[in-house]
Amino acid sequence: MERVTCHLCELRPPRRPCPALHRDICAQCCAEQREQTIDCPLECEFLRDARRHEKLPEIDPKSLPNPEIELTDAFLQAQQPLAIVTGRLLLVAALETPGAVDFDMRDALDALVRTHKTADSGLIYESRPANGLAAAVVDRFQNEMRQFREHMAEKSGAHTVRDKDLLGVLVFWQRMEWQRNNGKRKGRAFVESLFSLLPPPPEQSPTT
Repeated sequence: MERVTCHLCELRPPRRPCPALHRDICAQCCAEQREQTIDCPLECEFLRDARRHEKLPEIDPKSLPNPEIELTDAFLQAQQPLAIVTGRLLLVAALETPGAVDFDMRDALDALVRTHKTADSGLIYESRPANGLAAAVVDRFQNEMRQFREHMAEKSGAHTVRDKDLLGVLVFWQRMEWQRNNGKRKGRAFVESLFSLLPPPPEQSPTT
């Protein structure tokens, strides 16, 4: 009988069904190629198990994005509702941009922060990343945020989302990406962390 081998290495016996490749691969290839050469879907059971034991790479505190912007506990507490809305819009933008990974989100957040830095100073200059996927994320986020700000203005009769507050919240998410990026080329650990911001599913009424 012909010996069945892993779809990738063609050496070891396959032990795991890969939902990304739609083929069986061995555990070693799964571990080595996960989020490196394989676009792992977030619902993959092996990715989820690996995420629970994942050790993030050490990061240099000197590389903290925009260190000149101070985010105090008082600011973060006061702007928590805006931070949640912004995180949800970032998640939607990521999911609606096929192929977007954490490094694309890094480029997108960098562009968004640059744009809102100029807005806070009274200038109007939109920074666009050269990365096409990041640019798509920026476009989707900006459109959704514009609609949110218009909705808030109609609801309250005034523009309640200040550019300065939005800038601070974007820097907060930029630093969260900086902390949670696992360094893998196709990694989406940061994107996955944003799912915790989604509202809980509505409770189903008991059937009678």
